[in-house]
Amino acid sequence: MKKLFTVLFIAGAMSIVACGPSAEEKAKMEADAKAKMDSLFNSASQSISTALDSVATTVDSLATAPAETK
Repeated sequence: MKKLFTVLFIAGAMSIVACGPSAEEKAKMEADAKAKMDSLFNSASQSISTALDSVATTVDSLATAPAETK
């Protein structure tokens, strides 16, 4: 009986391991993840650039405006 359970356990463990992703699937998942990270990086970089341009424009307009006298 002990041998039967051992054989069943080994067969079950091998079937679970065999269900993992193949090398092609892993490569595709890595490429998809890299593309998503590049997209997020580019989006964040563009947002920061836009915000900095907006701040620079505001600072320039304040620097060129005449000072108010009291």
